[in-house]
Amino acid sequence: MPPITTIQDLKRLHERRVPRMFYDYAESGSWTEQTFRENTTDFEKIRLRQRVAVDMTGRSTASQMIGEDVAMPVALAPVGITGMQHADGEMKAARAAEKFGVPFTLSTMSINSIEEVAGFTTKPFWFQLYVMRDTDYISRLIQRAKDAKCSALVITLDLQILGQRHKDIKNGLSAPPKPTLKTLANLATKWAWGIEMLSAKRRDFGNIIGHVEGISDPKSLSTWAAESFDPSLDWNKVARLKEQWGGKVILKGILDAEDAKMALKVGADAIIVSNHGGRQLDGALSSIRALPSILDAVGDQVEVHLDSGIRSGQDVLKALAMGARGTYIGRAFIHGLGAMGQKGVTTALEVIHKELDTTMALCGETRVGDLGRHNLLVPEDFEGRWQA
Repeated sequence: MPPITTIQDLKRLHERRVPRMFYDYAESGSWTEQTFRENTTDFEKIRLRQRVAVDMTGRSTASQMIGEDVAMPVALAPVGITGMQHADGEMKAARAAEKFGVPFTLSTMSINSIEEVAGFTTKPFWFQLYVMRDTDYISRLIQRAKDAKCSALVITLDLQILGQRHKDIKNGLSAPPKPTLKTLANLATKWAWGIEMLSAKRRDFGNIIGHVEGISDPKSLSTWAAESFDPSLDWNKVARLKEQWGGKVILKGILDAEDAKMALKVGADAIIVSNHGGRQLDGALSSIRALPSILDAVGDQVEVHLDSGIRSGQDVLKALAMGARGTYIGRAFIHGLGAMGQKGVTTALEVIHKELDTTMALCGETRVGDLGRHNLLVPEDFEGRWQA
């Protein structure tokens, strides 16, 4: 195998190794995929200021996110059905994150359950919550996260209804799957993946099966999942969930300054500027382009993080220099997991860390906390001249 030097290298291995329906689930957006594409291309529009004759010794990428020490300000984002990219995927990704020293966020729609991930790790991880109509289930889910000693609750706000992803429909990705002849033929070629999946701890939704009344098989799960997301979610419900949790709360899916102000009012410990990786509202701004207006709205009154579009350490640096206090990688670590399991997640983190460290040095900085707009060349019209 040639040396792995970029996330793109892992992406190519991921595509070769994992069935098309699961690869496409990770590597796709909604509708025309405009926002999905611009999440990455807008990072490319920002240039870096090279500085020389600066003492680069003693560099450190260490920082904090919501008061927790991190080896670099990069967390693993919540990604649904991670356990179908690689056997026991959530457990292995969580362990890789723990060993590297960055946060791992478990999705509500994970394959491995909260309890399974907790039993596979030694340090607290974060739990991401989708708000469902079934309030009793949500209460029990929150309690399970408490019992597992999760150190933060990440409430996703931008999935009250599900955005349409054309590739998933064409690939028959559903619960249960409805594979076409084409996807069945593709599955038959992924024998290494299939052998590993035979030994997986589970292959269903561990946070749901056995925890929701009336769900005992894939068909009943499909019906429940299609009707479960709560379209009536509002800020009052968010406040009640925060009170119910009683610990640190991160609100994910903020893309507008007015919503950022509301998140501040309900007492969020952090907000994540995110468009769900371009998988919900197609045509929305990229996260990096939306970041400045949100920072202008809330200042330093709440910790602002950024998710969606990060594929390199340079992207991490740009987000931090633009004012974010933390960042999240989703597809970047999924490419590693799909390519090589736990080792691949570690490799993805190593690649991003090396890129961040080297780029920071060449920009004349030795601490991530010292990064700022002075390290960047940003187009004058980067935020756009939009009329509401």
